[in-house]
Amino acid sequence: MRWRLRLLSALGALPAGLRAASGTGGHAGGHVLQDSLSGTGGTAPVPDRHGPSHGRGRGDTVRAWTELFRVSALFSAPGDGLAGAAAVGRSPGRGTALAIGASLCLYEAGLALNDWADREEDAVDRPHRPIPSGRISPPAALRAAGVLTAAGLVLAARAGRPALAVATGLAGTVWAYDLHLKHTKAGPAAMAAARSLDLLLGATATATAPAGRGPRPGPRTARPARGGAVPLTAAPDNVAARPRPALGALAAALPAALVLGAHTYGVTAVSRHEAQGGSTAVPLAVLATTATLGAIVLAAHRGRRPGEPTTPGLGGRGLGVTGPGEYRESHQHLTVPAPAPALTPLLLTAFTGAYLRTAGPPLLHAALNPSPPLTQRAVGGGIRAMIPLQAALATRAGAPASGLAVMALVPLARSLARKVSPT
Repeated sequence: MRWRLRLLSALGALPAGLRAASGTGGHAGGHVLQDSLSGTGGTAPVPDRHGPSHGRGRGDTVRAWTELFRVSALFSAPGDGLAGAAAVGRSPGRGTALAIGASLCLYEAGLALNDWADREEDAVDRPHRPIPSGRISPPAALRAAGVLTAAGLVLAARAGRPALAVATGLAGTVWAYDLHLKHTKAGPAAMAAARSLDLLLGATATATAPAGRGPRPGPRTARPARGGAVPLTAAPDNVAARPRPALGALAAALPAALVLGAHTYGVTAVSRHEAQGGSTAVPLAVLATTATLGAIVLAAHRGRRPGEPTTPGLGGRGLGVTGPGEYRESHQHLTVPAPAPALTPLLLTAFTGAYLRTAGPPLLHAALNPSPPLTQRAVGGGIRAMIPLQAALATRAGAPASGLAVMALVPLARSLARKVSPT
């Protein structure tokens, strides 16, 4: 009897959480940890500092970083580079690959910096996020943002000085948005500028990237044959393979960049209400903008007469292209010797329809019921809709193969969106 009294006295001295765990075989201890991570009461939970024995394993760490980087939204970045390459009448090449790599790094840097800057606000509104829940420390997120920014600038520098200049402007815009502009009236415009610069980065890097090892691409010249035979004149290479001035590339890609920027402006404007909801006018206005952008892309292509050069972007004359390798040099611009393939209008219509179908219904639902869940769904739909919009812009510029490559990212983004929220 005396040892039983001693045991009861010892148990009474234990903390409540440990007494519950000792009496249930460890299951109640799991509930205590789960409650502590839920952020009840609007405050951030204390980070777990006791190691993997309390449920913090490698899988939990990977999950936290995938949430911080919103990997399901990452697939909206490569299409900027491909659409930019198509806008300047080029097939994707080394410069395009470097631009896409830089874009991915800067995109992820912006997401990490965003959560670092919003850590106090998220502790109240979204305590489940990686930083306020204690799964990722604020210094680690800030270091990741810095390292990824540096990596993006290094990749852009390898594509040439013009690409580095655009990437520097893009990085500066991203940091300015996350650290200050996000909570001002200039926030949506800053985010739109960042997305437009991302497309211009792909255009500039593709058009001005220095050649790798070996001779620089350009027209081949005939060489005397051995033995005095009459030389055969080789057909000239694609003249578009020559590096062109950066300003010309920016001008050619600017119309497409403005379309993508206008869409981004609308998505950002809706996202400002995703935590509290309550806005009906903003989703309705963005829905109208989405329909207008789709109509502009289709009307620009249908307004072209058969055999008329297709201009990268959304109108005007200058650089014409119907597809990779279909270029001809003129005095001041490139013209197309043949009309666009019959398949291109069908693909353009399909991609534009996918854009409207992805962005439109969630916006309509958010306008009818501006609750936080439906508003967040509208933001997610707007992010995913960037992919078919990029595909439509690439196809509109005469690169249906690039459009198909961009659309191939849709299933991956949709599958990951079910596991990791893009917002």
